[in-house]
Amino acid sequence: MAAAAGTTKISWRLQEFEAHAGRVCCASLGKGTGRLLASAGEDCKVNIWSVSKANCIMSLRGHRTAVECVHFSASEEQLATGSQSGAILVWDLEAAKMLRTLPGHKSSITSFAFHPFGDFLVSGSTDTNIKMWDVRRKGPIYRYKGHAAAVRSLAFSPDGKWLASAGDDSTVKLWDLKQAKTLAEFTAHTAAVGAVQFHPNEYLLASGGADRWLRLWDLEKFCQVGALQDTGAIRCLTFSADGGCLFSGRADVLGVCAWEPERWLDTVTVGWGRVADLALCNQQLIGASHQLSGVSTYVVDLKRVKRSSAFETALRRRPKRRSPEGERRSPSEDEADEKVSSAEIHNAQDYREIFRPRNAICTHRSLRRRRALVTDADCFPPPPPPQIFPVDRNEPTGLDLARFLSVRLPEDDVLTHIQNGHATMRVMLSNRRKNLQTVRDAWARHGIKSALDAAVAMNDLSIVVDVVNIINMQPSLWTLDVCATSLPHIDTLLQSKYESYMQCGCASLKIIMKYFWPLIWETLRAGPSVGVDVTREERQQKCRVCHKHLQNINNAVKSKAAQAGRHGSAFGELRMLMAQLDQHL
Repeated sequence: MAAAAGTTKISWRLQEFEAHAGRVCCASLGKGTGRLLASAGEDCKVNIWSVSKANCIMSLRGHRTAVECVHFSASEEQLATGSQSGAILVWDLEAAKMLRTLPGHKSSITSFAFHPFGDFLVSGSTDTNIKMWDVRRKGPIYRYKGHAAAVRSLAFSPDGKWLASAGDDSTVKLWDLKQAKTLAEFTAHTAAVGAVQFHPNEYLLASGGADRWLRLWDLEKFCQVGALQDTGAIRCLTFSADGGCLFSGRADVLGVCAWEPERWLDTVTVGWGRVADLALCNQQLIGASHQLSGVSTYVVDLKRVKRSSAFETALRRRPKRRSPEGERRSPSEDEADEKVSSAEIHNAQDYREIFRPRNAICTHRSLRRRRALVTDADCFPPPPPPQIFPVDRNEPTGLDLARFLSVRLPEDDVLTHIQNGHATMRVMLSNRRKNLQTVRDAWARHGIKSALDAAVAMNDLSIVVDVVNIINMQPSLWTLDVCATSLPHIDTLLQSKYESYMQCGCASLKIIMKYFWPLIWETLRAGPSVGVDVTREERQQKCRVCHKHLQNINNAVKSKAAQAGRHGSAFGELRMLMAQLDQHL
């Protein structure tokens, strides 16, 4: 049922519809345009809706338990969904297919946040862990521990360097992603905190929760700079586009507040019940709520709401933006789910209108007209009058046409030129083939360790790369012996000028840090054994060798992580993985 807005209404209900066959568990709005709504429920389905229409655009199937959390990316091209069992699916909405399955959490997913730059996603769960994922591959790249209860809200800072988290333990934590450590912990709340939001321009963080307090935190001094008491539990927060005011959603009411000094500017009774999410769309605020099997959307006309004027004095300067497995799988969802997942498009016209035009070229007449105005004669001076120079028309001016013709070589010279260097390349390829055959024979007779030793003894880095690439294709082939042998050469590969060598080194180092670093650290931390244990002593010696080389590699990774481009991004991921070395020094 849709309701039209009257001429004097501040807020009104836009749509109300039955969204699922069972209870609706969550609803989320797209923050980019405010035009998309995602809902999920106990029927294990995720439905995509247009905010202004009551017909479903697309249904996503892939989960086997109730879907507890959904979240759009900033571009609204991807959607993350989390289930009661702890499984995460990432969907490509433009291609209408599942992009990735991310198993790892042990219980229900409660919160998501997409990184403002790059293909990174963080998730919070009732297992108290926060995990960061690269949606291009499976497995978390880092895990943040510190909360004592479910993590209810996550938010990245505008520059993508910090992460704020809040949960049922009534704390708000601030994490430094590069250093992989906690920057600050705010404990002023006395009940569960359900929402955190960074200011778009300033070093300011807002949080609200079940204790009915909205608190503002200074991120330069890491202290509270303001607090406002509300009349109900605060369920969601969002700053205005210019950061001039903060909107808070609670049961049936929208609150508008400002700071310096902190004060309530306006309160609007909307009647949306337990609001689930807020989004801004031009001069309107969209709210979404759900009850039983139904979902409702509401609109607040911000032109009729009292808001603060633009800042007269800035709190702080904004930081400059920069563009830039070993986990238990879910018992009910694994890689097989990718084969049974589906995206069913119910309304093809709405789907094309919402998802397809983003990559289309705008041919609107008014746009062409504006471009024509920009290229008006006023912007460019008229061409100078032509000047006449007398020339002899029988000969080109200043040109020798013979210079543009290629020199015709004799056939013998052409063949010699083609064969030049061929003999050298043939010898090189022949030697490489013999070396690879030797490595293959060593592998067949004595195993992978012998093959790697043979490759290293040949003093040919290309052979080492070939062998390591094969091992990387099957991570189960890696052993502690292989780690100790390959780490010195991985250091060389990371510093190579050849991109394929660097990629091989990065892939190998990720596997070592993911599967063998816990073993290395636990072995080195353990005390000496009683009596003579040759096997244990050998393992300790190998772990010491690996730890020494990892420390050297860590320094090289730190220096390369500051580089721009895709190489810097790859080394940035390695830097986050190797932050564990700094923590255990």
